[in-house]
Amino acid sequence: MPRFLVYLIYNLLLPVVLLLGLPSFLIKGFRRGGLARNFTQRLGWYKRETLADFDGQRPIWIHAVSVGEILLAQKIVEALHARVPERKVVLSTTTTTGFSVACEQASKNVTVIHNPIDLPFVTARVIRLINPEQLILVEAEVWPNLVRQLKKRGVPVKLANARLSRRSQQRYLKFLPLIQPVFSLLDRVSVPFNSDVERWASLGIPNDRIQVLGNVKFDNTESGTNQSKTEELQQWLTRTGMPENHRILLAGSTHDGEEQLLASALPFLREKVPNLELVIVPRHAERGQEIANQLASLGFAPILKTALNRVESNSQQGSVEVVDPSVSKEKIWIANTTGELRAWYHLAEVVVIGKSFRGMGGQNPVEPILSGKPTVVGPHMQNFSEVVAELKSENGILQLDGDGALPDALEKLFDQPDESIAMAHRGAASMKRHRGAADRTVEFILT
Repeated sequence: MPRFLVYLIYNLLLPVVLLLGLPSFLIKGFRRGGLARNFTQRLGWYKRETLADFDGQRPIWIHAVSVGEILLAQKIVEALHARVPERKVVLSTTTTTGFSVACEQASKNVTVIHNPIDLPFVTARVIRLINPEQLILVEAEVWPNLVRQLKKRGVPVKLANARLSRRSQQRYLKFLPLIQPVFSLLDRVSVPFNSDVERWASLGIPNDRIQVLGNVKFDNTESGTNQSKTEELQQWLTRTGMPENHRILLAGSTHDGEEQLLASALPFLREKVPNLELVIVPRHAERGQEIANQLASLGFAPILKTALNRVESNSQQGSVEVVDPSVSKEKIWIANTTGELRAWYHLAEVVVIGKSFRGMGGQNPVEPILSGKPTVVGPHMQNFSEVVAELKSENGILQLDGDGALPDALEKLFDQPDESIAMAHRGAASMKRHRGAADRTVEFILT
């Protein structure tokens, strides 16, 4: 399909989609805070100090969607500044949680903004204000108007650490006449695995523009651990009643239904492992109260990291019961915060990865493995299929076929700690080839 026709269709449909999504955006903005800042920046309007950061800099503009991509982008920025310390970077992100994490860790040469809405007049204004040297899109978020307008100005656009699962590839191929004219505008693409080359080429990107550099997410994961953050989390657990001889089962990046699954297995596990404690880190921190209420209805005493005083649950009679966590022996800790998951892994003995039992696609299993923790995933790891296949080939991860096998598998991991740690070490060894991916990505950016 001709490119002009693709953009005509896109720009006719986009305002309709934005209007339909506006109520949800406003509700989330009120709930999470920062609505005025979010809204104005998405329309390309910035405060004076932000505009001053743009002035005359010709920065490298890096765009990352949410928290996971922001953490990856920060590794790239750190490697970039190790090589070119004074290089100015504009880091944009789509979500409010991503924005908060980016601001917390931004250095003096990094300006954090919300990404602009992909309307032509908005992106044109933002490009003029930032005047970037190039745009680096992290992983897979490609905005058609932004890309086209940069290309018209002769600004290179690169896709870094570009992940594309087979499932996503098949979905894109259904709309290839609409996708190919946009993706073919990308100057260069870096991918984590050899198998990614064919997938991106099938979307219209010439093979000679694609480079295999390894996965930045798995490069020096351990070195990024914040020891003070880990100590802070341990102090919170101690303060809220976790016993000294605890053995932590950590559920990372959980999705709806997985918290109840693990809580239901807890009585069985505690018969085998009496000092076992469960810590849940949900994928979406705003679900914390919802999860607490669900667990309270099952008879547990959930403890929220951001609200320690009360958890309400509806009993069968419809009345409201207030559960005091300090007097219950069946506590479950819920870390409803963002940007702390890596530190939590270092406090765990065994890790279960969320979105793999009741969700679809899975979450990153490598960070806990590189932290030396035996890691369990469910059957639904489509977004990390290459990684899981590589880890399984080395017996470096435990993947289960479904919910029913989870209690016995966890009991075995706690019962045989030496063998469990050996599994994690085998997995970490298989990830060595990703070391140096951030430095290779910097070279990809600068050349």
